[in-house]
Amino acid sequence: MAVKKDKPIRLDELTQEEKMKYEIAEELGLLDRVMTEGWKSLSSKETGRIGGLMTKRRKELEK
Repeated sequence: MAVKKDKPIRLDELTQEEKMKYEIAEELGLLDRVMTEGWKSLSSKETGRIGGLMTKRRKELEK
């Protein structure tokens, strides 16, 4: 699901997976950039870090 920059993010309408992605971006200090410039503004390294942390958390939740 692509999020348009001009459309406000409604956290109550996001899936658990999407909420986790935004939470991790916030923890890494990337949320402001994502909110102003979109997910495309992140480098592959930053995106990979978010993906890796999401995978780690999913595994912890499954335990």
